[in-house]
Amino acid sequence: MSTKDLVLQAAGELFGDKDPSAVDRWVAPDYRQHSALAADGPEGLRSLVSQLPSGFRYELARVLADGDLVALHGVYHGFGPTPLVAFDLFRVANGKLAEHWDALTPLVENTASGRSQTDGPAAPFASGLTERNRAVVADFAQKVLQGADYSVLTDFISTETYHQHNPEAADGLDGFGAAAAEWAKQGKHLAYKTIHRIIADGDLVLVQSEGEFGEPVAYWDLFRVQDDKIVEHWDVIAPIPAELPHRNGLF
Repeated sequence: MSTKDLVLQAAGELFGDKDPSAVDRWVAPDYRQHSALAADGPEGLRSLVSQLPSGFRYELARVLADGDLVALHGVYHGFGPTPLVAFDLFRVANGKLAEHWDALTPLVENTASGRSQTDGPAAPFASGLTERNRAVVADFAQKVLQGADYSVLTDFISTETYHQHNPEAADGLDGFGAAAAEWAKQGKHLAYKTIHRIIADGDLVLVQSEGEFGEPVAYWDLFRVQDDKIVEHWDVIAPIPAELPHRNGLF
């Protein structure tokens, strides 16, 4: 079974069937948790699953697999009154879920671009270009996200097609610029301090970072690359909680 199939099977039993016994089948004894929603270890996950409400469901949008890492992008319904858009990242070892990170943000019905936070191409494309696309996004992350050198923005982002799924930004570079200006008025400046992981699968590349956006935040940015240019962007920007139910940190 591939790592992608393993994670999908495990997630389906845990969060689709809401079956606490799936922890015994799919979760490693030394499971390491980074989510703010659960305590560390298999029993922390078992407790979370056993408390899921009857109306809880998960709507999967896309999956990326990169070696022992598998990322899910989708929407949780039932954690609270508002659905939550989420990135979940699992590390697989010896046929088990060994580690988990996530980031969640409320679903927004009316977005600036008219696109939802999760629609768009569902499956990775051009698997032969994975490493090339990873390199494009890694360079972008270093120079633009971390380095804040916006003079080279068009070296990386297409000036012809840039589909935006951040709910506050319209399509295109002009849409991003207008949103950034509005955020600045609110005292929220995009500041990426540390790039933790880059997960690539074909034309899709996910960047997990931390920084500040008016407060300490986790940045999860998913990019679609075409012809060496970024043409689409999804994200979750989540505040870093002051306390976690474990000692592993968010990253």
